[in-house]
Amino acid sequence: MARTALVTGGTRGIGAAISRALKASGYRVAASYHGNDAAAEKFKTGTGIPAYKWDVSSFEACTDGVMKVVADLGPIDVLVNNAAITRDGAFHKMTPEQWSAVVNTNLGSLFNMTRQVIEGMRARKFGRIINISSINGQKGQFGQVNYSAAKAGDIGFTKALALENAKGGITVNAICPGYINTEMVQAVPKDVLEKSILPLIPVGRLGEPEEIARAVLFLAADDAGFITGSTMSINGGQFMA
Repeated sequence: MARTALVTGGTRGIGAAISRALKASGYRVAASYHGNDAAAEKFKTGTGIPAYKWDVSSFEACTDGVMKVVADLGPIDVLVNNAAITRDGAFHKMTPEQWSAVVNTNLGSLFNMTRQVIEGMRARKFGRIINISSINGQKGQFGQVNYSAAKAGDIGFTKALALENAKGGITVNAICPGYINTEMVQAVPKDVLEKSILPLIPVGRLGEPEEIARAVLFLAADDAGFITGSTMSINGGQFMA
């Protein structure tokens, strides 16, 4: 019987690659999104994966959204917490709104989403929770105190939740991508990319979204039950933790 997977931020970039890979491997997949209706419609049409719109920074919205997914596809066995935003700026100029928006979306969403599914996973004695953190949550990044703090928090969340659920057939792991070839990175000026980013990556290239998706498939599998509380760095050697 196919398992059900839910991917937040699952209609674009890394999230879209994860959604497609899960479907290709036989999962029933739902993708959530918040901001870009046109991209979500294109994704849904092109993949056949249902897309659901809600704000992961809102606990109530997550409650309603997950209820809709469960009604359509069944109980959620695999949750991929991928949704994230940036509101970059030097900390001494950062506004409370910039801080709160990023922390609430990039860290608060892990509580908002995981809380919806954890009891069902515990009752069924199976679950896979995969949190997409970031290289910048491991090493920090200039102009991203809010983002780095939230992504570092994702790792702490992962380890503590893994301990609480290790005996119940539920694994909780984090993936920390480096610079991945998505729309966000493609928007970086070419000279900045070639002079300031690529030289820092020992393998000499950007990662591809599909490379992150393959790691998610590995961690989501039934036979990955001995891997929990781990942080997988996928950054081309840029930062070795």
